[in-house]
Amino acid sequence: MDFTAVIRKGEKQFVALCPEVDVVSQGHSVEEAIDNLKEAVELYVEEMGTSEEFAGEQIVTNFSIKNAKAA
Repeated sequence: MDFTAVIRKGEKQFVALCPEVDVVSQGHSVEEAIDNLKEAVELYVEEMGTSEEFAGEQIVTNFSIKNAKAA
């Protein structure tokens, strides 16, 4: 089963999110963050199972919003 990884640079580590199951992990490198995310998703799937809605192709895109204030 294929999942998506969204990776961002945090203050000290890279943060990896799997949006299909809303699981997050982190690591000191992109590769470590992905490896940790894979392990976390595997554990999640073992415990919670998966939904058939994740079996199809996923679309990942970017979008902008107007008048957003920076945090």
